[in-house]
Amino acid sequence: MIPRPNLLYLHLYIDELNHPIPLLDADANGGRRLDEIEYQPPTPPVRDIVGGAGSFAAIGARIAAGKDHSRSVGWIVDMGYDFPEHVRSLIASWETHCVFREDMNRQTTKGWNGYEVNEKRVFKYLTPKIQIVPETLTEELVLSNTFHMSCSADRCYNIVQGVLKRRHELSEKYKVTLRRPIFVWEPFPDSCRPEELPRFYEVIRHVDVVSPNDHEMGSYFSNESWGFDNPRDQEICRSIVRSGIGIDGKGVLVVRAGRDGCYAFSQDDQLALPAFLDSKAVDPTGAGNSFLGALCQVLAGSNRTPIDAAREIMDQSGDWKGICAAWDDRGNILAGLICATVAASYIIEQIGVPVLSFSPQGEEFWNGTSYVERVRQYTKHLVDRHGTLKRQKLGMDQ
Repeated sequence: MIPRPNLLYLHLYIDELNHPIPLLDADANGGRRLDEIEYQPPTPPVRDIVGGAGSFAAIGARIAAGKDHSRSVGWIVDMGYDFPEHVRSLIASWETHCVFREDMNRQTTKGWNGYEVNEKRVFKYLTPKIQIVPETLTEELVLSNTFHMSCSADRCYNIVQGVLKRRHELSEKYKVTLRRPIFVWEPFPDSCRPEELPRFYEVIRHVDVVSPNDHEMGSYFSNESWGFDNPRDQEICRSIVRSGIGIDGKGVLVVRAGRDGCYAFSQDDQLALPAFLDSKAVDPTGAGNSFLGALCQVLAGSNRTPIDAAREIMDQSGDWKGICAAWDDRGNILAGLICATVAASYIIEQIGVPVLSFSPQGEEFWNGTSYVERVRQYTKHLVDRHGTLKRQKLGMDQ
């Protein structure tokens, strides 16, 4: 009998440069990082906080999963001899499927983040990093339903092929049929350069979702950034989806744009969703990673309360019911974008990760508010503002 984790879904998060963090249903990767963050004066720097793309992807997935499915978030935390005990206790309080791997011969990976006036991040490692490869994953992690990769194009391709190879071996070993998992690629910032574009176009044919942020999208084309209201930038995205994303060409390009929200492009449709603006922004670190962690959780799951909450409200609107129908052949992508936007809103409200608590009735709260209620609030806002919705039906000849 094929070994499967005691969870509903799996999502593997593999980070390019160390944040190995595996979440079983929402992430299965292998490491986390402690960060130092330096802001523009006079804001003082902060040190030894939970950080790393994998860590934030994990918490985004955990928020979207909810307490009933928290064990579906599986991940690996690599700990050095200096790993803080209070951080371990914090992670344990999330009740995820977390594997702590200790190595007393090395330091915990630490990174430095700096922010420029336009929120553009500058990053460097302060200690040696660890890289996770498919060959080192357990069988249950290889059986993940979604894989989120933050890496260069070459590494993305190698990970996809390595995962598929191991899944084929398991299929042969246990005499079962395994469907192809969902691959979500977050291009590593330093690899977003014009000379990487040919490889970018090759690799997106092997993933289901590709999601650079607006700065990274601009960097691919020698621009400072990317803007949805710029016709030239929209045409860039149309050309990308026309070239074919995914093995069937039906994949999605999602451009994350911070306070401006996110923009989704398919071969015949495009859609702009605003950020959740009721949050008081303190620190944007990790918001994009948590967005994609939550998106992967929703793409892997179904019959979840946040998904049902968003769909119930959209079904009451003729416009949004039609939009849902247009995107439904791509799975839960629309509900996923909504849930991801709301999950990311919790990350910017403090330095580090949001605080988990429970009401006397046992309802789960993040930063004192219900995630499901925030999803309802955000979705209702979308329905109420349909008159200003930035949506355009595309034709293949455009």
